[in-house]
Parts: sequence; C-alpha cells; structure tokens
Amino acid sequence: MRWRTEYPVLLNLLVALAVSLVVNFSYLLLLLVDPNTPAPPPEEVPAAEEYEAGLLWVSPDGHGYLIGENGDSVYVAMSRIRRLGLADGDSLTVSVSAPASEAAHPVLKKVVRRNGEEFDYGALFKRPSESAVLTLQLIYYLLLSFILLSVVTPVRYDYSRRRFIVRGCWAVAVAAGLYFLAPVTEWRTGRLLPNFMAPRMLDYVLLLKCSFAVVVSLLYSWIYVQISQQQAVAMENERLKNENLTTRYNMLVGQINPHFFFNSLNSLSMLVREKLDDKALTYIDQLSYTFRYIIQNGQSTLLSLGEELDFLEAYGYLFKIRYADKLFFDIDVPKEYRSWLLPALSLQPLVGNAVKHNAITKAHPLRISVRVAAGRLEVSNPKAPKLEPEPSTGIGLENLRSRVRLITGCEIEIVDTGTVFTVRVPLQKPETCSVR
Repeated sequence: MRWRTEYPVLLNLLVALAVSLVVNFSYLLLLLVDPNTPAPPPEEVPAAEEYEAGLLWVSPDGHGYLIGENGDSVYVAMSRIRRLGLADGDSLTVSVSAPASEAAHPVLKKVVRRNGEEFDYGALFKRPSESAVLTLQLIYYLLLSFILLSVVTPVRYDYSRRRFIVRGCWAVAVAAGLYFLAPVTEWRTGRLLPNFMAPRMLDYVLLLKCSFAVVVSLLYSWIYVQISQQQAVAMENERLKNENLTTRYNMLVGQINPHFFFNSLNSLSMLVREKLDDKALTYIDQLSYTFRYIIQNGQSTLLSLGEELDFLEAYGYLFKIRYADKLFFDIDVPKEYRSWLLPALSLQPLVGNAVKHNAITKAHPLRISVRVAAGRLEVSNPKAPKLEPEPSTGIGLENLRSRVRLITGCEIEIVDTGTVFTVRVPLQKPETCSVR
C-alpha cells in the first residue's frame, strides 16, 4: 500500500488527533483518577487569620449576622448572602475583617465551612464538568492541527524550500488567528469562554500548546513532502522503465515483422532457384547477421555509429537482392564519427520506411543517403509514393523518437519538403557516454 495518497485528509486527521491527545494529556490523566477516591481531611484553619463560627441569622430585609456561641456577631451583607447562596440557620465557619470602627461589627471576609463541609466557591459559578472541558479541548486542538496540516501539506511534488517557508508562514498566521478562539477557563469563576473574551489573552500555557501544534505540523509536513517526493521519483523511474520495456518490445515487433521475414525468404528462394549458390550463401549470412544483431541489441541503449553502419551493410544487402539495380545507398560518414554513439537500431526503421513507402523501379531507382552533418546522423531519400500506398502504423518513427528522447534527452528532427524526406538523429561523443 502506498503511504502517499492523492487526498491526505484521513492521514492529516489521524495526525491531528494524535497532536490533540498529546496536548491534552494532563486532562486525560485527571479523568483516570478515581472520582470516588476519598478526599483528604480538611486542613486545619491557619491561625494567621481570625475566624469565627456560629449560626447565620438573616433579617427580613436581607441583611444577616453570624451569631457565635459567646454571643459575638459578624455582619454579613445582603449581597454576600445572595451571591454565596447562604440561608437562615446555616452553621458557618468564616474568616472576618476588622470592623471599620469600635462600635461596628466585624465583617464576613470568606466562608471556610458551611454546615460542617468545606465551602466550594467553584460550585457558585456552575463550573463545567471535567469531561466537558476535556471534550472541548480535544475538539479545538483537533481542528487546529487539522487546519494547520491542510495548509502545509498540499498534494504536489515540486515542493521547494521557498514554497515550504511560505506555507509555514501561512500556518503561523492561521494559528495566531485561532489562538484567540481557543477555549480557556476563567481562573476566578471557572467559566469556559473564548480567549479573546478572557481578562488575560496572553495565556502562556495556551501559547505553548498552540506553538507545539504548529511545530509538529511543520515537522510532519516536511517529512510528508520528502517521502512524497521520493515516491514520486520512484514512480517516475518505474514509469520510464515500463515505457522503455514497452518501447523495446514494440521496436522488436516493428523490426522483425512477418512481411520482412517472408520477403527475405522469397528472395532467398529466388537465389536458390536460379542456382546462384554464392549469392544464396552470402544472403543467408547477411540475413542471420541481421536477425542476430536485432535480437542481441534489442536490450541495448547506445551503440557506436560504426556498428550501426555494419548492420546497415547487411540489412541493405537483403534489399539490394530484392530490388536488383534499383536500390542504392550513398554512405558518407567520416572515419572519426564511427565511434560516436546513438540509440541502438536507429538506422533500421529509417531504411525500412524508405523502402516501404516509396516506389522502386528501374526508371526511378531509390537512393538512400546516409551522412553526418553538424553532429547529427542524417538519413534522407527522395519521395516517390507508390500508386497503392502501404498502410502506415507509425510504429517505426514513433519508437525511434521515444527511444532517442528516453536515452539521450534529445529529439530527432524530421524534415519533409514534399520531394525529400529527411530524419536527423543526434550523435553523442564517446567521452561523455558509455556503450551499454
């Protein structure tokens, strides 16, 4: 199974989920704690503050007094009674503030215990449950990480360093915007609210979590792109390999076709019938050399021009026997170019096409010219179309074009003036290539 997908949504979602779980690991630990574990005994009231204990009496007008066993009383304001949810008859232990004057009562500062239990200020503000906080945090960081991953992991393989930096800057900008939408818990009331509504928007813990999500997204995207590029290169190499094998197969099919084989046998049988034994033996030698050369070099890439010209001599001899005194080869290749390299079996389709598509008669013999010009092998012939044209498959020239592009990275040049058909194949110096 390929690690890379054209649409990495599922993969990004899984990574985002992992980031969300890591960021909220502390919340997960809290949920693992047994809620039925007995709470530790309440700590003794520090002696640094002054505390009073007694029963709360609430007057009809809403004000209250905490009356102790010794008869002392502590004033409790109406607003405190309402806000703290106190009721007449509650047994309270409270810390008190000194009275404003000698004649005034001490004032309630903080409720420590109510009816024998530690007073929970958090319950007054209806704090959300820990599971609700965890769920909201998980969803937020899941969405944050998924959005960042979607920004920095596009589906493309020409992912340059500059593009990575640009995408990284976009990710930082998106994270900065989502930072203000992060759910935070107000430390006084315990309420959940967006960060932009919090008294302190600069939350270092939140900033650290968002930064962690950004860093993980950037690291993951860099690894993702590197692996994607490696796989793209491997797939491209595999494609070129398959194309090369297909081209070679088509080339062999195009070279050793039944018509050429049957025509060669007919020519051989003609020599035998006419009792031209020497020519028949030479013909058999050249025919076997031709087929052996095609088969042996079907897997080769580059061959020397000298080898190709030797093959042309044998291959052309077969045609000369068939078209006696009507087919000629004008070969003008300087000796220094015979060691230059070109794709194997380049001359065969060019000569084969020239013979196949042109009329060859005594009145109009065919002359095929082979020469070197400007570092290119040039094969040309005058055009003399047959009265009944042979059907063209296009395999020969197309295979040659593909092989030259695949092996050398260059293109063949085809020039058709209407009277002369010319094909130019690039040659390469042997110093820069190795014959394979």
